[in-house]
Amino acid sequence: MRLIGRLFTHIAVRYLPDAFVFLFFLTIAVLGLGIIWGDGHAPRQVLDYWGNGFFSIYEFTCQIILVLVSGYALAHTRPVRRALIKLTHLPRTEVQVIVATTLIAMLCSWISWGFGLVAGGLVAREMGIVHRGRVHYPLVVAAAYSGFIVWHGGYGGSIPTVIANPGHFLEAEMGIIPVSQTVFSIGNLAILAAMVLVVPAVLVSMRPRADEPRTSLPDNEQSDDLTATSLPERSYMTPAQRLEYSRLIPLTLGVIALLWLADHFITGGGVNINTVILSFFALGLLFSRHTREYITFCTGGSRTAYGIIMQFPFYAAMMGVIAGTGMAADIGSALVSIASSDTLPFYSFISAGLINFFIPAGGGQWIMQGPIVIDAARQLDADMANVAMAVAWGDAWTNMVQPFWTLPLLAIAGLQIRDIMGYTSVIMLVTGVVLSIAMFLI
Repeated sequence: MRLIGRLFTHIAVRYLPDAFVFLFFLTIAVLGLGIIWGDGHAPRQVLDYWGNGFFSIYEFTCQIILVLVSGYALAHTRPVRRALIKLTHLPRTEVQVIVATTLIAMLCSWISWGFGLVAGGLVAREMGIVHRGRVHYPLVVAAAYSGFIVWHGGYGGSIPTVIANPGHFLEAEMGIIPVSQTVFSIGNLAILAAMVLVVPAVLVSMRPRADEPRTSLPDNEQSDDLTATSLPERSYMTPAQRLEYSRLIPLTLGVIALLWLADHFITGGGVNINTVILSFFALGLLFSRHTREYITFCTGGSRTAYGIIMQFPFYAAMMGVIAGTGMAADIGSALVSIASSDTLPFYSFISAGLINFFIPAGGGQWIMQGPIVIDAARQLDADMANVAMAVAWGDAWTNMVQPFWTLPLLAIAGLQIRDIMGYTSVIMLVTGVVLSIAMFLI
């Protein structure tokens, strides 16, 4: 297993470029295929498909960005950070630290992927400080990232919350599917339970032997002082600063958001990507001490959203070519020819896992793969909710060796990807077996 881990690390660090670089090569390939596909298409026509697609999913792109930014901001609020720090003092042994880190990261990632990555990094770092010298820190950080595997089967999962939203870009093909049939279905809850049992157990089995050295955080790494205040002296504040440092403004906005959410759910509204976003904003505002603090948190989250901003329009443009030239229909027909209604979730899962190496953003992957698998599900009369969740789990599965999403967590933890990739690659292999079996049972 360790040799396999080193192999994945070597490939990822040395040969896998930034996702935007790969997007360039994928764009050229799709444009070229579009010209020669079927009976052929004029280059100008293919270019029209590309351009029309580029502008087609601005609403969806904005929604995914807001999930990330609002989750990031919530994770940085003082009440959340205090709660996370208190949890790190509960474990007493190395095994308990590994299990606790994994489960906390899973819970936070289930709530939201943006929240989970940031909270996971904070928990791993604090575990390394509190239990310095008694735990192998790279394994603790790997445990925090391994918890991320459940994100797409959770409350903030892109695919299940998007397809529950009225007006989503595939509504004409599949309708609106509530989260009761995806996130809270018996099959998905069973998969989550399996992950909760399997992932911590595998991580514990990889801890160094008692006589082997542990890598610890340097002694100069200390817990953040959450009691300190950066508020300027009120007597020296300008009128504008008094407003910016007012507790009343974020508190009022948070209450307004909660009132709308309460009315929405009381009157029979369901969970969708918009309610997820608003709930994160509401809690983030309520937990922030003043407006300036929340602005700072959101600014930090916005910096991490650059990949989504840059890439999603290009994924949509490629999907415009794939759909316009008939590629999507032909690929869907090919999938139908080898799959049945029972095996389509498995094929969707495996293909999603492979595609995720090249399109690491789950929402971007759904843009590309969603129309194809949903068309196949329609032709085979397969359960569209199960097929959509198969794509979601395929995306989450190979995230374990996808460098793209490790960046926010590793930046907080202070490690490099090569420090954890050996462990997370083993997690990918083991969970791949579990999830493959699950695809035949859901």
